[in-house]
Amino acid sequence: MGRKKHPIEDSDVGISVSPPKRSAAGLPSLSETLPHAMADMGPSRAWKTLRAVNQKDGFDCMSCAWPDPPERKAAEFCENGAKAIGWEAEPLRIPTQFWADNTLSALESKSEYWLGQQGRLVEPVYKAAGSDHYEPVSWDRAFEVIAQELNGLGTPDQATFYTSGRTSNEAAFLYQLFVRAFGTNNLPDCSNMCHESTGVAMGETIGVGKSAITYADFAKADLIIIMGQNPGTCHPRMLTALEEAKEAGAEIVAVNPLPEAGLINFRNPQRPRGLVGKGTDLADQFLQIRIAGDMALLQALSKRVLDAERAAPGTVLDRTFIDEHCQGFVGLAAHLATLSERDVLTATGLGSAEIDELAARYVRADKAIITWAMGITQHKKAVPTIKEIINLLLLRGNIGKPGAGPCPIRGHSNVQGDRTMGIWEKMPPRFLEAIKREFGFAPPQKPGVDAVDSIRGMRDGRIKVLIALGGNLVHAISDTKVAEAAVRKTRLSVQISTKLNRSHVVVGEQALILPTLGRTEIDRQGGVAQFVTVEDTVCAVHRSVGPLEQIAPNVLSEVAIVSRMAQAVLGDKVPVDWVGLGRNYDAIRDHISRVVPGFEDFNARIREEDGFVLPHGPRDSRTFPTATGKAMFSVNELETITIPKGRLLLQTIRSHDQFNTTTYAMNDRYRGIKKGRMVLLVNPSDLAELGFEHGGYVDVHSEADDGVDRVLPQLRLVAYPSARGCAAAYYPEANVLVPLDSTAEESNTPASKSVIIRLEPAAAPVYGSAAG
Repeated sequence: MGRKKHPIEDSDVGISVSPPKRSAAGLPSLSETLPHAMADMGPSRAWKTLRAVNQKDGFDCMSCAWPDPPERKAAEFCENGAKAIGWEAEPLRIPTQFWADNTLSALESKSEYWLGQQGRLVEPVYKAAGSDHYEPVSWDRAFEVIAQELNGLGTPDQATFYTSGRTSNEAAFLYQLFVRAFGTNNLPDCSNMCHESTGVAMGETIGVGKSAITYADFAKADLIIIMGQNPGTCHPRMLTALEEAKEAGAEIVAVNPLPEAGLINFRNPQRPRGLVGKGTDLADQFLQIRIAGDMALLQALSKRVLDAERAAPGTVLDRTFIDEHCQGFVGLAAHLATLSERDVLTATGLGSAEIDELAARYVRADKAIITWAMGITQHKKAVPTIKEIINLLLLRGNIGKPGAGPCPIRGHSNVQGDRTMGIWEKMPPRFLEAIKREFGFAPPQKPGVDAVDSIRGMRDGRIKVLIALGGNLVHAISDTKVAEAAVRKTRLSVQISTKLNRSHVVVGEQALILPTLGRTEIDRQGGVAQFVTVEDTVCAVHRSVGPLEQIAPNVLSEVAIVSRMAQAVLGDKVPVDWVGLGRNYDAIRDHISRVVPGFEDFNARIREEDGFVLPHGPRDSRTFPTATGKAMFSVNELETITIPKGRLLLQTIRSHDQFNTTTYAMNDRYRGIKKGRMVLLVNPSDLAELGFEHGGYVDVHSEADDGVDRVLPQLRLVAYPSARGCAAAYYPEANVLVPLDSTAEESNTPASKSVIIRLEPAAAPVYGSAAG
């Protein structure tokens, strides 16, 4: 059974609130990290995993996609990375009796936190039609069920195949190959819900939807602008790179509706002054922007750059770069000339002087990086907002030179690699043609469905089978009640997972859970140890080799599950040696080397100590694979959100003890929230204006054009220094407030960061005793 973990608290009883912190990491981080890891794994297991994580001969941390520095420290992990490792690598196992003792109806009432605390999945289980229980089954029986349902569909497009960003390159490539051999491009993934807006915007403007900088560029930058991002919680190792940049002379500016501790001060726990000193102050300027005001700010900055050039011709714009490498400058300049300062100030909630200060920093800097995350990508106007980031960078030639460029920060450790491997519903024709040449079958050409359209398809009865390679789609996607009802309408739902989550208890008529190895475990096929590979947020590809023996003998790797599933479903329908690929990951990499550009001689290059970095035209040579062959300035009409009187604009956020939908504890230390998640953070002046008080309770209603009353009940109000008119609540609980049809233009990403809400008084919840 393994170790007994932390006490399981399955309610928000006893929420306590204290002032938010003004610094991140330091001694509190150490006091959280080591005891947590020990409690999860025990001393020996904790030592074995933590000394191997993010090392050149070790495994890649699953908690984020932040790149590794060229020279690794002995402890190359952060607090949240250690929690993610402990959560996966704990020896606690779900016993067979659990499935007899717990009905699905009972499990549905449990929280995400409770489900994750039950231990590792160690045997395939099946819920038959009409049953309220999972029952253990053999692997052969599990694959037989999948084959029967998939091969019984009227068309392959009646199935959708979701992928989580924790999936390795090898598993992702094999998965997309199976899905396309089956006959569909229905390959939604977690990118659809996070950086899809980035891919669309950067693809159209510079031709590559990935970061155009390397790790080393941070220390070479003169200015780093961090937008819609909370590194201290979501990718804490970034704080080390920012500290190094600050010491090298860079200025740092934070643009965010909430003050975040990690961008105020960083106490590096691997330096004496971070433990006993004052640490390093990071942000030189904090612009507390209103939610969804970023597009207006970026246009105002570009306009000020153009004004500065007019005042001192030839000294501000990079004319050579613009003339040689860009298109559309005249149109942008004409458009920005009409920009209303009043509209900018209304949209941003900032003063002109604040914007002037940032513009002066940008003009003064020879090399600038702009980095962003979900606070930018999850809005209706996310795509044009990111295009405005590119506009601003292009004006001063801040792409394709050391210390400069756009840097979207991915979350999941291999979400970028999965897309590179073909996990996308709209892969370009050249990729599909390469599949045809390599494997001798013609993949489907019609674009598939993304995550939001998969839910719509299940809701409307067009999609009858859901197979998920990792992740927690039903809890990660917007409009929770609609999503849950949609999944329940399927004939079969299949989850390939390490641990229980909400998507295992909200299921189709039939359901399967297939247990898989974690990133921390040794993967042996036919007695031979294998390794997998990942791609980080700056396009570096490297090996990942787990140090631990697998949790139980009946658990299969993701690659083995996909290969056996493909063999069961397809047989000899296509000339692919599914069984052979499942036994030898080098064979998969040989195929990748001939299909995916940049992976030539994959097996040899990945065995080099540092792996390799994928080619990137804009970064490497200022070549832009756009429709015109040039970087594209774009004209984007400013559109602001009108908030009716008495309403607020809500953004969803992560707590510090959380990774995506996985909750490690019921605390958010940096924001001063302990023992609970059902809270709403609101500016104290807004609370007073609306007639509410700190500590009171409200039902939160979202107001959308469809007229549906979506409600998140009984949230405790917390007076918090957020931007005026703005509020924040935790994801995924607040997903219930985000309409399924409220998505970003072009990318179809849920607009989870701009939800109009109203507050209604509510009674305090009545709690029973904590479960567990």
